[in-house]
Amino acid sequence: MNFNIVEFEASFGLSSQLPKSNIPEIVFAGRSNVGKSSMINKLFNRKQLAKVSSVPGKTITINFYRLGGVRFVDLPGYGYAKRSAAEIRRFGELMEGYFNSGRNIKLIVQLIDMRHSPTSDDIDMINFMIAKDLPFVIVLTKSDKLKPTERQKRLEALNEEFAFLGDREVEVIEFSAQTGVGLKELRSYIDDVLEQK
Repeated sequence: MNFNIVEFEASFGLSSQLPKSNIPEIVFAGRSNVGKSSMINKLFNRKQLAKVSSVPGKTITINFYRLGGVRFVDLPGYGYAKRSAAEIRRFGELMEGYFNSGRNIKLIVQLIDMRHSPTSDDIDMINFMIAKDLPFVIVLTKSDKLKPTERQKRLEALNEEFAFLGDREVEVIEFSAQTGVGLKELRSYIDDVLEQK
C-alpha cells in the first residue's frame, strides 16, 4: 500500500452523521496527548494531515481519511479531565455510535505512551476491544523520549502491566514520530491485516 496518497475525507461530531461502513476501516485510538496526530502524520508522510493540537482534548470529532479502498479512522482522544459534562456525554455518544453501527473494522491501532504505565482508560479500552472481539495492535508512542536503559525497564514493566491479557497474543510496536522507529513495522502490520480476507 502506498501510504503517501491518503486524503482527508471528513470529520463528524455526532454519531448520526457517520457514513456507512462499506469498506475496510483501520482505527486509531488512544488517550489525549498520546501523540496520535503525530503518529498519523508520520505514517502517511504528511506534516499537516492530522492537526496536532497544543490543547489536549480540544476537539471531539471522528476524522476519516481515505486511501484507495480503505478508510482510516482517527477517534477522538479519551481521558481528558477538563472536559465539561456535556462534552463527556457527547464523546460517549459518539464513540458508542461508532462502535455499535456495524463498522467493517479490520484493525484498531491502540496507542499508549511508552514513558508511562497504561492508564485505567487505556486498560478499559483494551478490555472493550477484547470483549467486542476486535483485532488490535498496541503501539508504544514517544519511545525516543526514553534512554535505552529506561526503554528496557519500561518494556519489562509492561510485561507485568499487560498481564491481564493472559495467554492472548498481542503485537506490540515501539514507535517514534520523531525518529521513525517502528514506522516500517506498523505499515507492514497494517498491510498484512488488509491482505487477510
